[in-house]
Amino acid sequence: MIRSFSVSLLFALHLLTTAAHAADIWVAPSGSDRNPGTKEKPLATLNTALREARNLRRLHDASVQNGVRIWLRGGEYRLHEPWLFRPEDSGTASNPTIIEAAPGEQPVLSGGVPVTGWQKVTGKIPGLPAAAQGQVWAARVPLVAGRALSIRQLWVNGRKATRARTPNYDNLPRLLGWDTDKREAWIPAAAVGAVRQPGQLEMVLHQMWAVNVLRVRSLTMQGSKARVTFHEPESRIQFEHPWPRPIIDGKNGSSAFYLTNAVELLDTPGEWFYDAPHGQLLYWPRPNETMSTAQVIVPALETLVRVAGSLDQPVSYVQFRGLTFAYTTWLRPSEQGHVPLQAGLFMLDAYSLQTPGTPDKKDLENQAWLGRPPAAVALSGAHHTSFTRCRFEHLASAGLDYQSGTHDDAVTGCTFRDIAGNGIQLGKFSDEGTETHLPYNPTDPREIVTNELLENNLLLDCGNEDWGCVGLAAGYVRGTTIRHNEIAQVPYTGISLGWGWTKTANAMQDNRVTQNYIHHYGQHTYDVAGIYTLSAQPGTVISENRVEEIGRAPYVHDPDHWFYLYLDEGSSGITVQNNWCPAEKFLANANGPNNVWINNGPLVSEAIKQAAGLEPAFQELRKAIPNNN
Repeated sequence: MIRSFSVSLLFALHLLTTAAHAADIWVAPSGSDRNPGTKEKPLATLNTALREARNLRRLHDASVQNGVRIWLRGGEYRLHEPWLFRPEDSGTASNPTIIEAAPGEQPVLSGGVPVTGWQKVTGKIPGLPAAAQGQVWAARVPLVAGRALSIRQLWVNGRKATRARTPNYDNLPRLLGWDTDKREAWIPAAAVGAVRQPGQLEMVLHQMWAVNVLRVRSLTMQGSKARVTFHEPESRIQFEHPWPRPIIDGKNGSSAFYLTNAVELLDTPGEWFYDAPHGQLLYWPRPNETMSTAQVIVPALETLVRVAGSLDQPVSYVQFRGLTFAYTTWLRPSEQGHVPLQAGLFMLDAYSLQTPGTPDKKDLENQAWLGRPPAAVALSGAHHTSFTRCRFEHLASAGLDYQSGTHDDAVTGCTFRDIAGNGIQLGKFSDEGTETHLPYNPTDPREIVTNELLENNLLLDCGNEDWGCVGLAAGYVRGTTIRHNEIAQVPYTGISLGWGWTKTANAMQDNRVTQNYIHHYGQHTYDVAGIYTLSAQPGTVISENRVEEIGRAPYVHDPDHWFYLYLDEGSSGITVQNNWCPAEKFLANANGPNNVWINNGPLVSEAIKQAAGLEPAFQELRKAIPNNN
């Protein structure tokens, strides 16, 4: 009897010990998928580790009673497809699935491919400017699945290089003419430089609060002018859509532009050109860059991680901690151009209405249908997921995207930097088949992105290619809290909240934007604010934020049309209170009812001003800001 009691006690202690620890699965770039996945003998690939975790849950293994933890050792994990999380990978509140960096180590999930074999070019390269002859290096673009990559970005030693362009800086030329009937633009001949054939040439055109990428179809010199036409489908959309549109002889002159992606434009260190027909990449190194040892990366994968559940079978309780997501591509602008409406949402079709009026707005004079830019990490049909102390960097489109059917998720202490598009995207904007001005109010409310928390994140240098993008773009969200974030060096707005341009009741309500610090925004485009809203969203509060340091680009369409706080079309039911900014420069444009403005401007207390932004435990994230502005 005594022996039996002792055995039972030992067995009980064993169960308690087993339950006190999550199942640990270790992965390392130097591991092997034939290993058992222990710390001493780790696996090699992420998919194998996730499959092992899935099997443990499927078999109800005792080791997972307190969760499953996948530990990633430091180094690069080059992905060939998105790392996909399914409903079967879900955990519970007491039994989560955790993907975490090994202590003190930095795992990088990368969609990039190295470019090697660089050789300095000694012979003359046709078309290359005289200043660059003898300065550039060349390499073959790597093959992926037997095919040469198409690329729009290149990084050297972790620093983004510039695709050959003219002019090189912000002294941009202006349109001379814009003919919507003939679908042609006229520009100064001097702006074209030595380019005479369109080849792979693109025009990046500044349009009020957005920029377009237009692939050049023809280029005809006529004295001091050049006639430019563009490829389809962007030509049709560009010349038919009314907002935003190019400006000719406006308040600050005509719309500005620059040209890019021609060998004739490669004229300064740090620029590159990909001669796609010949599969050759040319680069003029910056000072102190040694190409024989430099790490040169081009992106090959559009999305790195996808969490894909459904409303009835969601993915739940999956946590990501301490990971870096880096080096993604986005090739749609190379294939179809890029004509966005706002915040990077690109137009699939758009045109003016001869007779105004839509089901929601009797005086609306245009319609548009939109596509959504991809993200490095995308989630749908998920809840209680989280990203903690992660990094999103060197990305060709958006960083993190909670798309639809998500709730009760958290993004905390993450850094978003060097991102071509929006840092974070959140919630529905409009589906591709739904006209974008129609209010979103789904039959099944589970579709609505709800009760999300974004706090203590640093969003820096987002929108560095698509100047109409923002730090944080939230569409139709409900009960979402955005607090204690710092957003800096963005081309347009810091936080954009809402969609639809409508006073009609919709899915939005009860959002909180509080205690954020937004500065050095509006670097390239205006009709802008540190915090910007659209449409009815009753119960929403914008409070105790700090907004300052607007950019001063010389080519914006209206140098006076910028604001610290901006409630735009249809904004309704919003309280704006105790926000600090250097002056009372605000706009309420075509608002709906029940907005309340209380005590905003330079007289707000110093305590509120100083408390905005990252909290003390997250201040070290600011080391990423140049000169620590």
